[in-house]
Amino acid sequence: MTEDMIMTRKKLVVIGNGMAGMRTVEEILDRDAEKFAVTVFGAEPRENYNRIMLSPVLSGEKNYEDIVINDQQWYAQNAITLYSGEDVIAIDRQAHCVKTSAGRTMPYDALIIATGSSPFMIKVPGTDLDGVTTFRDMDDVERMADAARSHQNAVVIGGGLLGLEAAYGLRQRGMEVTVLHLMDTLMERQLDEAGGYLLRRELENRGIRVITQADTAALIGKSRVEAVRLKDGREIPADLVVMAVGIVPNAALARDCGLTVERGIVVDDHMTTSDPDVFAVGECVQHRGQTYGLVAPLYEMGKALADRLCRGDEPGDAGPGYQGSVTSTKLKVSGVDLFSAGDFNGGDACEDIVLRDAARGVYKRIVLKDGKIAGAVLYGDAGDGSWYFQMLKEGADVSEIRDTLIFGPEFSAGENADPNAAVAALGMDAEICGCNGVSKGDIVGAIIEHGLESVEDVRAKTKASGSCGSCAGLVESLLAHTLGDAFVAGPALKPICPCTTHTHDDVRHLIRLHNLKSIPAVMQALEWKSPNGCAACRPALNYYLLCDWPGEYTDDNQSRFVNERLHANIQKDGTYSVVPRMWGGVTTAKELRAIADVVDKFAIPSVKLTGGQRIDLFGIPKEQLPAIWTDLNKAGMVSGHAYGKALRTVKTCVGNTWCRFGTQDAMDLGIQLEKLSWGSWTPHKFKMAVSGCPRNCAEATIKDFAVISVDSGFELYVGGNGGITVRVTDLLCKVATSDDVLEYCAAFMQLYREQARYLERTAPWIERVGIGYVKAEIVDDEAGRKALAERFLRSQKIAQNDPWAQHAGADTPEFQPLKLVG
Repeated sequence: MTEDMIMTRKKLVVIGNGMAGMRTVEEILDRDAEKFAVTVFGAEPRENYNRIMLSPVLSGEKNYEDIVINDQQWYAQNAITLYSGEDVIAIDRQAHCVKTSAGRTMPYDALIIATGSSPFMIKVPGTDLDGVTTFRDMDDVERMADAARSHQNAVVIGGGLLGLEAAYGLRQRGMEVTVLHLMDTLMERQLDEAGGYLLRRELENRGIRVITQADTAALIGKSRVEAVRLKDGREIPADLVVMAVGIVPNAALARDCGLTVERGIVVDDHMTTSDPDVFAVGECVQHRGQTYGLVAPLYEMGKALADRLCRGDEPGDAGPGYQGSVTSTKLKVSGVDLFSAGDFNGGDACEDIVLRDAARGVYKRIVLKDGKIAGAVLYGDAGDGSWYFQMLKEGADVSEIRDTLIFGPEFSAGENADPNAAVAALGMDAEICGCNGVSKGDIVGAIIEHGLESVEDVRAKTKASGSCGSCAGLVESLLAHTLGDAFVAGPALKPICPCTTHTHDDVRHLIRLHNLKSIPAVMQALEWKSPNGCAACRPALNYYLLCDWPGEYTDDNQSRFVNERLHANIQKDGTYSVVPRMWGGVTTAKELRAIADVVDKFAIPSVKLTGGQRIDLFGIPKEQLPAIWTDLNKAGMVSGHAYGKALRTVKTCVGNTWCRFGTQDAMDLGIQLEKLSWGSWTPHKFKMAVSGCPRNCAEATIKDFAVISVDSGFELYVGGNGGITVRVTDLLCKVATSDDVLEYCAAFMQLYREQARYLERTAPWIERVGIGYVKAEIVDDEAGRKALAERFLRSQKIAQNDPWAQHAGADTPEFQPLKLVG
């Protein structure tokens, strides 16, 4: 696109680089990408990020990079000029231009004000002390995270949505947290008394202290806050105070230039202010007397404004515009399932339908008025929230299903019950992903148009389920409903086993989040249906705990498959095979003599060379295994882990030691790699190979981690598989030295160990997450790579214990992890 082409377009200036302003720009680009030359001014020195995902960043569940909506590349691809960290300080409506803090003057044909809101600070002494902050942007999150690293006591003033998310995040960072709330009930605007009680109990069970009817009198301290004093005289220790008591529209800029402002910037249904060339959208506006602080109305405003700017040349072209919003609420606290919408206060003309399940901690209340849903509160099981919300917004008469309404759409469908009834019953404009403003129609249209088949596909195309992830189940149901018999549920959303509804990813995340360090602790905290688990979940839990808590968690031998319990592979006749490790496929006369002696001594009927350059001994009775291990171990041989979800082999060619084509010493590097990584438990078996030249005699490019030697160093490949479904490796990168190879291998293995699902080979894992993601984590992020490698080595100090030596009562041979350069 040439500069001349851009210069001929109308000039659109957007004040505010937040969610409302940028969603409006996205909608404009979707309608007519050629109409405007867009310039954006953002007060923060950052890209556009998802503010409603700040709480998972605070809690440590996500990083800032995870919540970026539009990165710098997006602005460049769409020819948008972004001035980040530059405030607009004045609007000159007569001259049609804005003036900035950097002394810049920017003309406009159309101007969008999307300045958002500011947090409200209660007027009490001490709010200017160090350690007093709000919870509104990334700067606030960074201040809170810094405080959590060096201080102990936090007080959050405000028991609404934002305050509770702040409290949860600080508690996850190890602080002692007290929530002070002026009213009797937490989240009283969204919850009735019963729902508020359950929420309070859950937060207190997580170590968060809650004080209701708490009226703050002052913040106490000299230079830094030290306590919060209540009007009843109580003082609560506080090194950090977070104000989360409400927001105020940022309308000063509009007021100063003469636009009509009441509580917010007054706009009509097409988001037009009192100046026909100036528009406003988001938390800064007042529409039909209402202001909004939730994301769904902001996105609806953005669509209406985009229609007005792209299609509104003639009266009526812009459609009906924005009609106002009925809002719903979900709390982003991991493990708390809460939904609220509408008017739950009831009254004489209303009827309540209530379901309580104390054992499961489930509470549901539907408020009916004139046969229609007026409000809903769901706690502990909020999966049907979208269904109730859609009927509430549409004003649907539910009289005919009144008796089964509380049990959800599947029961209410009677004989036509469908497990996907909830999404089938939703209208196409029903919101599925509140974090990103994605409707059912958006998702269904994308599935049909682009042939999407998985939740990951939908996420990549529409962003649905890409933020907090709570709508992933709805997205999968939409896939199943749309594709019918052609839909195959992906492993990402399948529970580990029938003992739980949690997926592998859920369990991995929650183990780390809640510091769960034993199988019983996991099953108790995550409400396992079976008290002892089963043969599917126990090995997975055992692996996840071993990976996450090396040195703290003790391996549970009874939670392993039989081969791993007996350190040998069971065969079809009930006997076992034993494979001693041969480092890099290289052996000695002593090792061969020890194997031959064992074969003769125990009359082992079959000896076979394996594809991994080792020797396999077959036909061994179970009772002979310990004695065979002892004899082999005396010769210095350790288990080859041919039975384990672990490193199997490192296959090598002779490299430049003997081969006239070899460019590097493949055998030595293979031995180094094997000594680095043996004994490491992984989600599935792990194989490596080193070829001494591009002729690839070691067949490296169908291995999990592969090294191809070249004149200038080494090419590293990952994600190969030589099994039923052959997959050739992806190129990871090129490195110069063998030390580099070791570091990259350790980092790759640790990334795979930490993020893959149990029984998932590297090939399907990389196909799922993408080689680009792996490169970003290992190749592009040097500090991250070194941290991964260090975690791998730390784990190896514990993992490299030979089970044969332990059974023989001997010490593990001295094959400790190699130190990595740098």
